[in-house]
Amino acid sequence: MLSAGTELLAFSIASLVLAITPGPGVFYIVARSVAHGRAVGLVSVAGVAAGNLANAALAAAGLAVLLASLPTLALGVRWCGAAYLIYLGIRSWRAAGGAPDLPGASSGRRSLWRVARDGVVVAALNPKTTLFFSAFLPQFVHGPDWVASRLFAYGALFVAIAALTDGAYAWLASGLARDWLRGLRPGLWARRLSGATLVTLGVLSAGWSGSPRR
Repeated sequence: MLSAGTELLAFSIASLVLAITPGPGVFYIVARSVAHGRAVGLVSVAGVAAGNLANAALAAAGLAVLLASLPTLALGVRWCGAAYLIYLGIRSWRAAGGAPDLPGASSGRRSLWRVARDGVVVAALNPKTTLFFSAFLPQFVHGPDWVASRLFAYGALFVAIAALTDGAYAWLASGLARDWLRGLRPGLWARRLSGATLVTLGVLSAGWSGSPRR
């Protein structure tokens, strides 16, 4: 049996390795960062983190067992999430030729709340995240410590680590997009790139076989 400190260190290292592995969540954040800039990318990170935290809580409460035993339910939830990604992609693509998909600073907090909401929905409608937590977290919680509160605490730590790596992806993607697209009608092409990426991601998410969490 590992000591508490060693167990926490092992969990943190394993979480970091998994968090930096690109998957649907990372691609979503990168697409938003490229299309709308660093602020929107970082708010998307916060939304995805909130959705993942909700999944961690549901896993700790036992929903993962239900989803694992009812594959049809899990499939339905996953398709809802895929459909939402496709909707966001179409909205972003259409905005490239007309009014901005996300209004500028004059719209203030309202737009950022919408960005955060989209991130929450995208993350929450991914049953693989809940199943991932149910499979990953128990590897580091044993014996008398096998309680929902401890499972959730470890899940929250994983979400925090993932939020840091996702934030790095958003920061880098927005900076690279600003440099590469300078002078090339960035508002138009960035939104079209984002829209195409989100639609593709939605299609792939329906049968995604990569990292469950991401």
